Amino acid sequence: MSEIRYRPSDRFLLTVDQLLRRLPAGGQRPASGPADDLPEPDGLTSAERRRAAALMRVNHAGELAAQGLYLGQSLAARQPATLAHLRAAGDEEAAHITWCQERLRALGGRRSLLDPLWFGGALGIGTLAGLAGDTWSLGFVAETERQVERHLDGHLARLPAADRRSRAVLEQMRRDEARHGD
Repeated sequence: MSEIRYRPSDRFLLTVDQLLRRLPAGGQRPASGPADDLPEPDGLTSAERRRAAALMRVNHAGELAAQGLYLGQSLAARQPATLAHLRAAGDEEAAHITWCQERLRALGGRRSLLDPLWFGGALGIGTLAGLAGDTWSLGFVAETERQVERHLDGHLARLPAADRRSRAVLEQMRRDEARHGD
């Protein structure tokens, strides 16, 4: 069976389609999340709630940026295996966006006003990384994910101990990010 070779315009339209399907809108959400079976913490002080919401806002913005990186890299990927890896990782990032958004809402927080800037900048950086070639692009993914793991470790250390729901989300995200970088 022969491989499908997409023109750049086809690949661009497929990427826009992926973007529209991945970014949470309305009631779309993954089938389940890591915090679904945990109770909402009722012993958080208002300061702890604000701190947890601030951390989840940063994580939400980071996941939007990761989505931009993967989509940008997908635009320029040359090998089907590279494209498949980027798409699979992007699908998980879409779930992470939803989980972070749900935690923000539950904590009484809001999304960053700079989300469009983070996404757009990352889309550009991802496209440039992809244009450098698949090997370079996959190396960029591995290093980015290593840095994200360290970032999540820091957030896990700063998260209020009673917020088991946010902790479950960040721990699952950390496991997923480690797998993306492999």
